[in-house]
Amino acid sequence: MPGASYFFTVTLRDRISLLLVDYVDDLREVIRTVKAERPFAIDAIVIMPEHLHEIWTLPKGDADYSIRWREIKTRFSRRVPFRKRGSGVWQARFWEHTLRNQNDMENHIDYIHYNPVKHGYVDNVADWPHSSFHRHVRQCKCSLDWAGIAECEAENHGE
Repeated sequence: MPGASYFFTVTLRDRISLLLVDYVDDLREVIRTVKAERPFAIDAIVIMPEHLHEIWTLPKGDADYSIRWREIKTRFSRRVPFRKRGSGVWQARFWEHTLRNQNDMENHIDYIHYNPVKHGYVDNVADWPHSSFHRHVRQCKCSLDWAGIAECEAENHGE
């Protein structure tokens, strides 16, 4: 039986940076490593140039997402070549929302997958490569031409 599920927004200090997509392979490797050391399921993810959104489900009885984010942020920061002296790569905090039910989960998954369209990076959800949307299509959870839901744009999810 899985534990609780959480929606996160994690943001770089430099809000006009392209760091996350420029070093997306490093970020993915760091996430995989931390996930192997401190298990959690990634239900949805989108990596944007300067922020990312994820939904995690932690093991039953485990609510320590903060240590996982600390490890991800620290390890990624060590891999990237650019760091401003005296300030970190990441904003100090992150946005967390405990998902209350299946409807809440589905709304946040839609929000995550629609995020590249919302920010004007692509016209179609399927065109953004750094998203779990493609995995959801392969798993028949949604169709390739899914465009999101209008209310996704109006909701505030930590940005």
